[in-house]
Amino acid sequence: QVQLVESGGGLVQPGGSLRLSCAASGSILTISAMGWYRQAPGKQRELVATITSGSSTNYADSVKGRFTINRDNAKNTVYLQMNSLKPEDTAVYYCNAEISVPSNLKYYDYWGQGTQVTVSS
Repeated sequence: QVQLVESGGGLVQPGGSLRLSCAASGSILTISAMGWYRQAPGKQRELVATITSGSSTNYADSVKGRFTINRDNAKNTVYLQMNSLKPEDTAVYYCNAEISVPSNLKYYDYWGQGTQVTVSS
């Protein structure tokens, strides 16, 4: 079994910073792309940022210049540094990873349980 466990969410004032972490554990062979998505109340889940195994990154236009995604392959962990936070960044943030498992070498899409980020004064 594979699990993704997120941490680091919370309440922060506008202009503040938070750092999210997501650690993958379990029966893992390799991890390809990893990423962060978010879902605000009444809205669809949207991409925030992704990072490939070679550390190429992609960001939503709304977070470019404010958020930074990186990963530690030795720890099977992806991070999201969020700076200059705005009220519109308020959402549940979900970690995603494409992981191959030893049993059949296929890649599967895994999701974390989500962590709440609230930006409010």
